[in-house]
Amino acid sequence: MPKIIEYFGLIFFFWGNEHLPIHVHVQYNEYETKFELLYENGTLSLKKRKIKGIEHLPASKIKEAEKVIQHYHELIIEDWTNFFILHKKVKSIKITKKLN
Repeated sequence: MPKIIEYFGLIFFFWGNEHLPIHVHVQYNEYETKFELLYENGTLSLKKRKIKGIEHLPASKIKEAEKVIQHYHELIIEDWTNFFILHKKVKSIKITKKLN
């Protein structure tokens, strides 16, 4: 379960045996939401998915998670490719400045 981003209590990670479409799990305390990264006509869109048996992130944290994913989507896709396709280790980053 590689952690890829830590942002003010939000943890962005992949499960070890994932599937397409490219997506990232975001956890905050006991909450978790899965975000699929989809490109349509060259534009990134995010689709939220509930994890069975776990409550969605609170609305304010979903907004923060979406902001982080929008800002770091290229890194997330690169890490997905490196980990699942090229079987390389990925490094976690800790973001210590709030995104606007």
